[in-house]
Amino acid sequence: MARERAEQGTPARRASDRGRYGRLSRERVLASALELVDREGLSALSMRRLGAELGVEAMALYRYAASKEALLDGLVEALYLELAERLDAEPGPDAAEGSPAWRASLQHIARATYDVCLTHPHAVPLLATRMLAVPLARRPLAVLKEQERVLALLRAAGFDDSHAAAVHQAFTAWLLGYVTVELRPMVDNPDEPDPAFRLGLHRMPPQELPVLRAIAPALSEPGGPQGLAAGLDALLGRFTDDAAGAGSR
Repeated sequence: MARERAEQGTPARRASDRGRYGRLSRERVLASALELVDREGLSALSMRRLGAELGVEAMALYRYAASKEALLDGLVEALYLELAERLDAEPGPDAAEGSPAWRASLQHIARATYDVCLTHPHAVPLLATRMLAVPLARRPLAVLKEQERVLALLRAAGFDDSHAAAVHQAFTAWLLGYVTVELRPMVDNPDEPDPAFRLGLHRMPPQELPVLRAIAPALSEPGGPQGLAAGLDALLGRFTDDAAGAGSR
């Protein structure tokens, strides 16, 4: 009888898994979560709200994300899956004359990451906060595959493990730090035409913050992909001589 009741209950459980866009899948759930965050920010994301977006009860989502934290990790996964799609679809970069191929490849990865982050700015904080909360082995496979991509690239260039780790850490720190600075809010009043009032400089005490007030307009200008590339090129320059093998230079 118990088995019979369980079998009778199966269609109801399946029905609860079907939203307004058809049967749910992990990909559909994560894509909808990312769309919601893109529109309204991370604070808008909840199981209840996401369920409403998909046309299902919130409980139906726990099959695809066991908790709010798992859903946030899923957003990180979605960002890295989009990055992988971009990198796999684009032709490989051409190395500049006199520059090793591994540096051109890292520049290519950095630009693709930058583009993904600017497409989904509200989700970018998760690249730091979730990585601080989740141990390496428990991170989404898409995240680990991206780390594998970079480390394999450096190994192929002739770096030993310790130097490959150092380059990877420097690359990641510059890339995520640069994107974070690019996306930080600077404008206090977007409707104000005067630059000083637009930035809210009148709110800063001039006696205590004279240099910051003077340089704030320049700080508010985004560096763009050119700044990303220039800084990364300068950073990677110190590692060029550490690559082993004539083919990597």
